[in-house]
Amino acid sequence: MQPLPVPCPAHLIPNASGTGAFHKAYRQAMAQSAVFVAIESEGPRWTVKADTLTAGSGHLVDDAVNGAVRAAIDRLVHNHEVGADAYTGPIYFMMHGVSSEERARELAAALHAALHGDLGPLHHAVPPTS
Repeated sequence: MQPLPVPCPAHLIPNASGTGAFHKAYRQAMAQSAVFVAIESEGPRWTVKADTLTAGSGHLVDDAVNGAVRAAIDRLVHNHEVGADAYTGPIYFMMHGVSSEERARELAAALHAALHGDLGPLHHAVPPTS
């Protein structure tokens, strides 16, 4: 499996549902020294997961990006798009309760781009409040 492009189109976000799929995708990201990102099915709902630890110590996400990601996840929680148990980083990110696979892929792709310094997709997927 090739590393995900940056930015990553939503349709390329790995689906880590099923026995062993999460661990396989995580190990692949670690072997490639890449940011891990995936979605998982939880019955009718979806989960978005991302982890920068897999990218190694050379991958740094600055405070402004972490703040923007945290604020976006907080807006999603406030709007009841994801569960209140969301992890907002700065290394591990998780959002449960996403309503559809399409929305989970959109959020995962936006999060992946943000963790590489591109906040555009995140601002599109979760518009900042004015």
